[in-house]
Amino acid sequence: MPFSPFRALAAAALTAFAATPAPAADFYAGKTIEFTVGADVAGGYDIYARAIARHLPRYIPGKPTIVVKNLPGAGSGKAAAYIATVAPKDGTAIGAIFPGAVIGPLLDDNEKPPYDPTKLIYLATADSGTRVCATFITSKTKTIEDAQKQKTVMGASAAGGSTRDYVNMLRKTMGAKFELVAGYKGTAEIGLAVERGEVDGLCGWDWSSLKAQKSDWLRDKKLNVLVQTALEPEAELTKLGVPMMWKYVPKEEDKKAAELVVSQQVFGRPYIAPPGTPDAQVKILRDGFIAVLKDKEFLADAEKAKIDINPLDGAKVQEVVTKVYASPPAVVARAKELIKE
Repeated sequence: MPFSPFRALAAAALTAFAATPAPAADFYAGKTIEFTVGADVAGGYDIYARAIARHLPRYIPGKPTIVVKNLPGAGSGKAAAYIATVAPKDGTAIGAIFPGAVIGPLLDDNEKPPYDPTKLIYLATADSGTRVCATFITSKTKTIEDAQKQKTVMGASAAGGSTRDYVNMLRKTMGAKFELVAGYKGTAEIGLAVERGEVDGLCGWDWSSLKAQKSDWLRDKKLNVLVQTALEPEAELTKLGVPMMWKYVPKEEDKKAAELVVSQQVFGRPYIAPPGTPDAQVKILRDGFIAVLKDKEFLADAEKAKIDINPLDGAKVQEVVTKVYASPPAVVARAKELIKE
């Protein structure tokens, strides 16, 4: 593939940061931090957030209590709007949102949400990962080549979620004959629909979430992983023989536009604070998140939960988001076309 500024930025960002110790402060002593998760309970984003919340107080001076609450809706846009406009701006409110809630306002033609993704304060991302398309063992579609030849019914969540956007993108760039059934609450519910035979599978599924939620499917070889979508190949999937999407995208303009969509995976598990949060609290929270994401006890818990940890600090996430929003208008316009119904 040609040189990509998104790929270059991602590679540099993933190796450029180093955690620094949080400054001594007593602001958080006796306080509670509300951690709003823009997804349903038991989904991948919820699993990550609750794992982090168990360890984060140890790395915030004053050891505040952290309370996790779920606020799903609009591809986690509801949670992003709450954090941006309603939540207190004193450092006691943080959130976990989908990458789609960050990049969606750039690519969707719907009414703009009541928040500006470039103004959100990014604290960290827990994973910079890969997404996949997969079908259940009972599906007649076993490979991506099969999907290019025959109808394959894929389940998806509401508008703004990767399970919908990636089906549309792969259908338009690769000629996959995907038929979309949307409206599920999240990947956990789509997984049940797959088991019941309502749909063949789903796209835009984070590989780390799949392993955490459906490790038995992988163990028992009940899943056909059709293709991996990422800026760079994922070693584990490549070893399993899962091809990258790019070899199936013939048009250069489509590759550039799809790279813009896929670049959101650089911040695959973003954590945010409200615009206007004081710099001192932002630094404490950013340092705390990175310390947790490198903590041995947390990493041991993450391994048990089968969640991948490839952290990126908040300042680097902020840089990537700014870069995405500075994309050429022609690339943005084509990317919008790719994810539309």
